[in-house]
Amino acid sequence: MKAVILAGGLGTRLRPLTFNTPKALVPVLNRPFLEYVLRSLEKHGIDEVILTLSHLAPAIEACFGDGRRLGLKIHYVMENSPLGTAGAVKNSIEFISDSFFVLNGDVFTDLDFSALLAFHRQHKARVTIALIPVENPTSYGLIETDSRGCVRRFLEKPRPEEVTTNMINAGAYILEPEVLNSIPAGTEYSFERQLFPVLLAHREPVYAYAYAGYWIDIGSPEKYCQINHDLLSGKGGQHGFPRGDEVIIEAGSQIHPTASLIGPVLVGGNCHIGKGVTITGPSVIGPRCRIEDGATIIQSIIWQDVIIGSTCRVVSSIVANGCRLQAGCEANGAVIGDNVSMSRGYKLEPGMRVDPGEKRGRP
Repeated sequence: MKAVILAGGLGTRLRPLTFNTPKALVPVLNRPFLEYVLRSLEKHGIDEVILTLSHLAPAIEACFGDGRRLGLKIHYVMENSPLGTAGAVKNSIEFISDSFFVLNGDVFTDLDFSALLAFHRQHKARVTIALIPVENPTSYGLIETDSRGCVRRFLEKPRPEEVTTNMINAGAYILEPEVLNSIPAGTEYSFERQLFPVLLAHREPVYAYAYAGYWIDIGSPEKYCQINHDLLSGKGGQHGFPRGDEVIIEAGSQIHPTASLIGPVLVGGNCHIGKGVTITGPSVIGPRCRIEDGATIIQSIIWQDVIIGSTCRVVSSIVANGCRLQAGCEANGAVIGDNVSMSRGYKLEPGMRVDPGEKRGRP
């Protein structure tokens, strides 16, 4: 089996984190997000993956290479202009000859891909769409089905009064290759708004497979924090911490005996955690970070090569690669891009986003 993963998005909602890092590579528990998706596919017998790329594509290719280290064969297909969800898959047609999976590259799920495939074959479907229930479906695409799972109607981002079901498109599909004949080549074209409604209009067998497992779209800083917190806290299946209260310290890190780490906390390799530091979970510290004496970190995600100065206080924030926070700085509910410098005592207000390379405070 093959899978096409749509990984060409700009990650606009995740900025400033995605100016220099493609959304597929934002670290989740210190590993690239897309690695979790690829490992899940490999466990279900999918051995060949086509990644559709655009924004910061070379970084993704450099990270995963030919896929061998993950037990996969990976192909890369570039979009020179935006092609939409269906157009990007059509652009990969040279690698497709049989039933295949399609996944949105910003969704993390514990979906049983083997069960999805069995359902697809049982119903002799042209397309099978995975569905997941959510509390508030107005930000997603609703799918109405009959009692057999046959799709009757699509409704994208409905108004509250239009909601008839809480089952939404989970961003995972199985398609038969002949479906690609209905997608125009070299044109921006959508599964949700164009292809699927066209197939329904032509009475093609389009089915939906409902499941109720773990599912999250990591497209915003809030959701990105949530996936890290969930996996640290024992949610999300096999990819997370087993108990949810562990403190895991990777090789080469030095923790001062007076430091207090209250789990769940993950400290990456070759970090220095100074005297009197407090780290309260769920928190992740990336590799090669330096947390200096008396600093406090609470429920935050720190990427790699970051220096948090003495007595700094970082709460419910994300601090990207290479940042330098001098002594006494504070960040509460902030999102800080790569290589930001904050001078002594500088404070970020809740909700602030700081673009890469900015210098905040005194020159």
